[in-house]
Amino acid sequence: MKGTLVGGQEGVIMMDIALIAVIVSLVGLAIAALLYKKVISVEIDNPTVAGITQQIQDGAMAFLKAEYRYLSIFVAVVAVLLYFITETDGHLTALAFLGGAVASVLAGLSGMKAATAANGRTAMAAQNEGQAGALAVSYNGGAVMGLSVGGLGLLGISLVAYFLGAGDEGSNITHAAGFGMGASSIALFARVGGGIYTKAADVGADLVGKVEAGIPEDDPRNPGVIADNVGDNVGDVAGMGADIFESFVGSIIAAMVIADSSANMNVDYVILPIFLGLVGYLASLVGVFSMEFLKNGEPGAALRNTTFIGAGLFWVVGWFGIGFMDLDTGTDPMIAVIIGSIVGILIGLVTEYYTGIEDVFGLKPKAIPHIGQMSKTGPATNAIAGLSVGMMSTFIPIILICFGIFGANHFMMDGHTSSSAGGFMPEFGLYGIAMAAMGMLATVGVTMTVDAYGPVADNAGGIAEMSGLGKEVREITDGLDSIGNTTAAIGKGFAIGSAALTALALFAAYSAAAGLGLSQLALSDPKVVIGLLIGGALPFVVAAMTMTSVGKAANEMVNEIRRQFGVMREALRADTPEGVDLEVVSTWPKVIEHKGTSYPDSAKCIEISTDAALKEMVGPGVVAIIAPVIVGFALGAPALGGLLAGSLVTGVLMALFMANAGGAWDNAKKAIEQGHIEGAQKGDAAHEAAVIGDTIGDPFKDTSGPSLNILIKLMSIVAVVIAPSLTITGWL
Repeated sequence: MKGTLVGGQEGVIMMDIALIAVIVSLVGLAIAALLYKKVISVEIDNPTVAGITQQIQDGAMAFLKAEYRYLSIFVAVVAVLLYFITETDGHLTALAFLGGAVASVLAGLSGMKAATAANGRTAMAAQNEGQAGALAVSYNGGAVMGLSVGGLGLLGISLVAYFLGAGDEGSNITHAAGFGMGASSIALFARVGGGIYTKAADVGADLVGKVEAGIPEDDPRNPGVIADNVGDNVGDVAGMGADIFESFVGSIIAAMVIADSSANMNVDYVILPIFLGLVGYLASLVGVFSMEFLKNGEPGAALRNTTFIGAGLFWVVGWFGIGFMDLDTGTDPMIAVIIGSIVGILIGLVTEYYTGIEDVFGLKPKAIPHIGQMSKTGPATNAIAGLSVGMMSTFIPIILICFGIFGANHFMMDGHTSSSAGGFMPEFGLYGIAMAAMGMLATVGVTMTVDAYGPVADNAGGIAEMSGLGKEVREITDGLDSIGNTTAAIGKGFAIGSAALTALALFAAYSAAAGLGLSQLALSDPKVVIGLLIGGALPFVVAAMTMTSVGKAANEMVNEIRRQFGVMREALRADTPEGVDLEVVSTWPKVIEHKGTSYPDSAKCIEISTDAALKEMVGPGVVAIIAPVIVGFALGAPALGGLLAGSLVTGVLMALFMANAGGAWDNAKKAIEQGHIEGAQKGDAAHEAAVIGDTIGDPFKDTSGPSLNILIKLMSIVAVVIAPSLTITGWL
């Protein structure tokens, strides 16, 4: 056995914690299944609501099944390649890779199934039970996703650690990186594919419906609306869930690899990430069920309090739990965890300040009013304002991430320069950074619940509008949706912050696995500089690829919606009374029969989004996996280290910039619609400019920006997997 046993007691070993984590995760998944049954038990007694709900669910599941068919081929090919290129025990890495991919797919499927079942039922609960009932249904729909992501992540990594004999002499926990690679691969494709799908539909529906035809959002006469609602689930539920899933397992793997590679860290440090994941999941279960006591209060406060309850319980139990372990660092790892949690919360608040409409702890946001005022002079000034806000919004989160890195490193390093170990031990500081990443992600069960709640509430509002459920119902769903926009912004902040810390921890894990010292990563080595520059350029390349893909798909969607409007005008022309303007879409009936087809034809728009997403998602995924392999084998391990460092810096900055600029554009449009911008109102030139800005921001915040979070982590985890097979000099 490597090092001491947990608590210094014979028989209480790593395997016990791993098996307990397996049992707890299975219990959590069973609870998720019960919550799903509770959601679907809500009766939809309105046939229009039932029909739209079924359309959205069918479209979403059809896309996921088609996407996973494509990915099954990719996963099989990569698993075979891993078997052959991994230096020792390639079958272990390949099996772990398959396990990570399957777990990520199951998380996406379960969350999608629940979210698409909950949306129409949330609308019905709003009509029959009021705000509290609607909040409960939408929250339970999100909870299925949250508990599935946390449960499957904990289950998978615990089983991998158990079967790899983590902590035993001769064990090689580096093979667990294969699990993270499988999760990251699925996550990138889910994020890119889902983002292309949803933004093609969203941009097309907005440009033709709101700008050209002047009809409201979610108007049933717009054939792109159903595809847009499907896209909300595909991108913001399945995509976001896969993103957070792979961050969660990535942070655990990074910490385990760092501890396992160190001669100065005993088995307790290998077990600690799984132990904290276990405590965090239990705390998440308590946080999720606290909604039963909070749902009758103010919805925003209820959602925030569930996450605070989960985080607070995690901190307390984690602190005392670590106290029972025989760690040289005492409770210092928990300090690093708490620092990570605080940094994640602060990044979320900064994100809310730059992208929100309401005050943030007494501070009145200036970004949204600025973009709103600039919209009065047209789309160009709106675009300039949005870009400037996005750029400025990167600085404070980066400073917060720096504080997190410094604090986590400081508390773990403080006093740990052992003379018996040869002096300075930097792995403790790097381990602390991995712990900080875990601090953002350990309570993923409840934080993902709150994030997944947003798309459910958004869809519920759209269904209420299309079904004509009335103003009172729409006011309830709009209120829940508005809160969901805030939780989504905070969720994106957590995703970006955790991506930065996880990627840095994985960089440290790669350096340990490749046996690289600081002298081998010096900028005086031309190959390191080459890797640095290539890595810095890759986020721009992937962002350009995803933006181009959205543009192409949206162009096809715009043409299709215009074509359908043309067909509907032709069908109406013969029976239109004299003096009625056929250009005014609001005068049309909701369904028009023409030559055997019912219009609007939503199925055609769903088909366009699906085909575009499946075709365009391949390129970015291939780049993310191939780039580290080529650089690592051609230029050597130090050059690959440079590539990871370069992609980390530009990737995090680009992700922050794109996510916040997109969010600011979106809410500037909503601020005009809600009357917050003096001298601008819905339907005027300023609103039209804001809608155009929002269409630019849509792929920024929901496709390109989020994909960069996964890009930097996927390249890092690929590097960890191939590290033992690399040489210092490479082939060149």
